[in-house]
Amino acid sequence: MTQYAYLRGEFVPLAEANVNILTNSFQYGLSVFEGIRGNWNEEQEQMFLFRVREHYERMRGNCRILLTQIPPVEELCSITKELIRRCEYREDVYVRPLAYKSSEMIGTRLHDLESDFCAVTFPYGRHLASEECRAGVSSWRRLNGNCGIPAGKISGQYFNSAYAKTEAVKNGFDEAIVLNEAGYVAEACTENIFLVKAGCLLTPSISENILPGITRCSVIELAQNELGIEVIERSIERHELYIADECFLTGTAAHITPVVEIDRRSVGEGEVGPVTRRLQSLYQEVIRGRNGDYLHWCTPVY
Repeated sequence: MTQYAYLRGEFVPLAEANVNILTNSFQYGLSVFEGIRGNWNEEQEQMFLFRVREHYERMRGNCRILLTQIPPVEELCSITKELIRRCEYREDVYVRPLAYKSSEMIGTRLHDLESDFCAVTFPYGRHLASEECRAGVSSWRRLNGNCGIPAGKISGQYFNSAYAKTEAVKNGFDEAIVLNEAGYVAEACTENIFLVKAGCLLTPSISENILPGITRCSVIELAQNELGIEVIERSIERHELYIADECFLTGTAAHITPVVEIDRRSVGEGEVGPVTRRLQSLYQEVIRGRNGDYLHWCTPVY
């Protein structure tokens, strides 16, 4: 089986998908990326891309911020499906699209630079090594809108997440929870965060400098419409992490990942809670095209 990538308008073997070391985005991190899941349904022998249109709509919005040109959404969706078909995957995959400044030159600017779109896909199972995550609150603060674009998946600013992740792992945790400059909970390194308290879901509001995640949005809708759970978006103080009944992270790569410990304090009973379990089960049914009410979120590949 040959692995393929999409680069400079064509599908090429992955080993040939190379860029010059002088490529402007390589020098300065001036690129926009997305993460898209392809979820394999064994019974139907079908792969479903989850909310692929929404991912590319967000990507095109972020590209406008960086003055980067990419194809229309429908074309991007077609490229993604064809890429997976060429690789002949019959398992869960992750797709990494990237829009970047392709001019080969040194110099920090956004204008008068050429753009390109590339994509690669590869098998991808569980995001974290363990089903149950142990997290620590980071000493690093989340970027704010005065010095970055918290709502954008812009490559260069992910140094902020990298700092927090490495600090967490070196301190013996699986993941970091990052506060914003006001000291309120923002998100994890690359995931949104939810707490369960008194039967309600709590999650930081968009104004807390978080990424408005597509999985986050999906979980809110499923919790409200399918499970009848009230969802409250508001500022969350650090101590609320310690007294939550349950906690979980959401993201394209992470799906719904339970957090059982924060700062070496057990969350609830120190195990995956019932609300998290229900949401995990429902979410897995939805993303694999097994729930007819949400097939509009699922795009078949084969």
